Amino acid sequence: MKKILIPLSLAVLVGCQSANQPSTSSSNINDNIVANNVDIFEALYADESANVIHPKDDVDIPLADQDELVVVDNIWDRIRNQLSFDIPDNAQVRAHRNWYAKHQKYLDRVAKRAEPFIYYVTEELEKHDMPIELVLLPVVESAYDPFAYSHGSASGMWQFLSGTGKQFGLQQDWWYDGRRDVAASTQAAIKYLKYLNERFDGDWLLALAAYNSGQGRVSRAMKANARKGKPTDFWHLKLPKETRDYVPKLLALAEIVKDPQRFNVELYAIANKPVISSVDIGSQLDLALAADMADLTVDELHALNPGFNRWATAPDGPHSLLLPNNKVEAFQQRLAKLEEKDRLSWQRYRIKSGDSLSVIARRFNTTVTVIKEANNMADNSIRTGKYLLIPTATQSLDRYKSYEQVRLSKLSKKGSGKKLVHTVQRGDTLWDIGQKYKVSSKQIAKWNGFAPKDMLRLGQKLTIWTNANDNAKKSASGNTVVRNINYRVKSGDSLARIANKFNVSIGDIEKWNNLNRGKYLQPGQMLKLSVNITSI
Repeated sequence: MKKILIPLSLAVLVGCQSANQPSTSSSNINDNIVANNVDIFEALYADESANVIHPKDDVDIPLADQDELVVVDNIWDRIRNQLSFDIPDNAQVRAHRNWYAKHQKYLDRVAKRAEPFIYYVTEELEKHDMPIELVLLPVVESAYDPFAYSHGSASGMWQFLSGTGKQFGLQQDWWYDGRRDVAASTQAAIKYLKYLNERFDGDWLLALAAYNSGQGRVSRAMKANARKGKPTDFWHLKLPKETRDYVPKLLALAEIVKDPQRFNVELYAIANKPVISSVDIGSQLDLALAADMADLTVDELHALNPGFNRWATAPDGPHSLLLPNNKVEAFQQRLAKLEEKDRLSWQRYRIKSGDSLSVIARRFNTTVTVIKEANNMADNSIRTGKYLLIPTATQSLDRYKSYEQVRLSKLSKKGSGKKLVHTVQRGDTLWDIGQKYKVSSKQIAKWNGFAPKDMLRLGQKLTIWTNANDNAKKSASGNTVVRNINYRVKSGDSLARIANKFNVSIGDIEKWNNLNRGKYLQPGQMLKLSVNITSI
């Protein structure tokens, strides 16, 4: 047995701002900006609902036996003794510090979320000679929630985006998402933060700003200041509002940890020792079965292993589980006695007319690849009347409450009017589907619990509410006429100019045409637009 197993993964990614306390700006900030009349429940709602979604309720994990509950050596003391950042006494830091100090219950809840993982994060930061203040960065990013998910498709404790995560080694597939794996994503965050620190010549505040809003944006702001003869440190740069808040939040937290009594804060005690371990399980294992063998609930097991999307660990790994130290020995003994055939439940399925592997996979909540591997198939050919062995969950799927299911139930918003179900066909895009039903891409995403830029899956079922679009309603009554047009970009055109000309949003133009706002339009380029021709 070893302390938390760490597969080294690298990710270069812009960190996403979490929904912490109300944003501030240097132009109007003062120490009284904290809403003194807001009660704790409203404050918590504001903190965790604006930009980052928390799809699962917090779970109390049995990390220690009864005789180990008293914390003698507190990890906050270890962290406090290594704090090194200079913290300016300015309005930005004071406002965020005051907000945190006034919300003891919020700090307690975040610390309890961090309890299973913060020792590991601390150890890794020390091992890589990183500032210990970075142990507080997941508070700013996600409130230390590995399940946190932003509207912009960032995910996990460190809020990684899907594309950059894949590009730099964080495994993401139907079974598993490395962005939510605490060990893998922590390694990726450390690698990226190291890179940014070197990129900005050892200036950690600039590195943190770049983690939030991108190194290009920070570099451009520095060059703009240099041209004007202005200072190029973080405090003088013209950066997005969320980034101007992002760095002061971390500094405010560090100031509270450094001297909690000064701010009348009591930090939730966390033992300065590992409370979880990584256990090698060898191959794919049903998660409900694993929970039973570890004497945990499925929710408790999933809280420690948030990277798994489905009812079992991933067929191709990682083949390890994080478990409380006090559960490891019994789990290993039971696992050793478990026969290979009992790791998953198997069903013998007779192929019917009209079946395909994709249809069968959806029926049994698995993938085509898994079915092919289980049946030693070289291709997708199947024959009516023959049999397939299908690996299935050992218990009712309701017990598993997979991340994707919980996320959908949390994010999905019901529309009004007539409900339709659209099955995603090859070549479908959100824009095309929206045009077919006269609704917007953003509405479809909201109704089905995903971000507008998420990838569609062949065969995916989408809920459509047909009269939710106000323009469509007006069109039916003759007040509005919406037309789909092709527009050829002219010299001097910009997204803003085109949006203003046709009375549409820049965001919609980007979604309709799969554009990146950072890239320039080219003269002659064709754009799809959905235009209310009575309003232009």
